[in-house]
Amino acid sequence: MSKPVLRLALLASLAGGSMVLSGCGAQPQPNADHATLERVAYRHDGPPKLTLYTMVNNRTGQGGHTSLMVNASERVIFDPAGSFYADVVPERNDVLYGITPAVEKAYRGSHARSTHHVLVQEIPVTPEQAQLAYELVVSNGRVPGAYCANATASVLKKIPGFEDIKVTFYPVKLAEQIAQVPGVTETRYYENDSADLQVGLARNNAILNGE
Repeated sequence: MSKPVLRLALLASLAGGSMVLSGCGAQPQPNADHATLERVAYRHDGPPKLTLYTMVNNRTGQGGHTSLMVNASERVIFDPAGSFYADVVPERNDVLYGITPAVEKAYRGSHARSTHHVLVQEIPVTPEQAQLAYELVVSNGRVPGAYCANATASVLKKIPGFEDIKVTFYPVKLAEQIAQVPGVTETRYYENDSADLQVGLARNNAILNGE
């Protein structure tokens, strides 16, 4: 086996064998310019919060993707090597902007399907913790395919109060650590539509466009 093929096999294994289906390893979207990001900036009126999303295979229980929503001076989703796109949601360096309630719902709904559900873990934090998380994700840069959990854990570990997080390549392993954080709440979001992620992405893009 050649080195490039071996590397791809390793990355697929680290992602839980679901790299293509889950979206942890998608082709990057073009970076939006700063004017666009400023135009769509959305500040949620809820408390400062970090929300970890883990896309879980319904059959195997393995994690397919990890992402992190941050509610700070504005609400964004750090979607490292993620597949999500929508015409009204600009992206810059794996960070999605303009995360209104409708966009957040579309994000969850695109990933939840007959083959996967979304584990949602909400963590209350201080304004200072939230703002640091925001600054860390917007300055992180693009993430290589299959490094979604690794990149998210690395960000969390730099936030005071989360120093004990162990960096891992496995989304479920990261979720298990977050489950031990005081004050965390968990919900699981299911939909029973097409197993094809692209179908869900296209449907939710049309909804956000008002089609």
